[in-house]
Amino acid sequence: MGISEKLLTDGESVVVDTRTHPKALILPGLVLVVALALAIFLDRKIGNGVVSLVVWVLALVVVVWWVLRPFLDWLTATYTVTTKRLITREGLISRKGHDIPLMRISDVAFDQGIVDRMLGCGTLVISDASTHGSVRLHDIPHVEEVQRKLTDLLSGSSGGSTSSGAAGTSSDRQDDDGT
Repeated sequence: MGISEKLLTDGESVVVDTRTHPKALILPGLVLVVALALAIFLDRKIGNGVVSLVVWVLALVVVVWWVLRPFLDWLTATYTVTTKRLITREGLISRKGHDIPLMRISDVAFDQGIVDRMLGCGTLVISDASTHGSVRLHDIPHVEEVQRKLTDLLSGSSGGSTSSGAAGTSSDRQDDDGT
């Protein structure tokens, strides 16, 4: 789904490959329904050819700006965790990406509100050793599982020393290893 295998380095493999949770499409979906309903209502009410054309052009502008653009943003934004780095990519025509080597990550945490908990997503907060402080990846599906996998990778690559949250406890790692 996300990153091409040819962009991976030798010995690097994908651990998690995801995009923003589909909840990001709820508001654009509602805008689509309202814009179409309003355009149909006004078209039927007015009945004038020129004014009807203006109504449909305005509806098209609304759909392109508040529905199609967010959908394409959702479709093209990917988050990939490999055995060596965290990779974020977004954009269709103009691409933007950010790679953080795992060895520079100092903390992995997550935030979940009540709606996020019901939908099974949340915000992954990754603190690194740069001057930027932290990276917030919003609406990550199964955020606790992603946080745990990232914590396990950090524990393995840093010799067992990590300052991440409680979701990556040693008993969780033992269960995943089958021991």
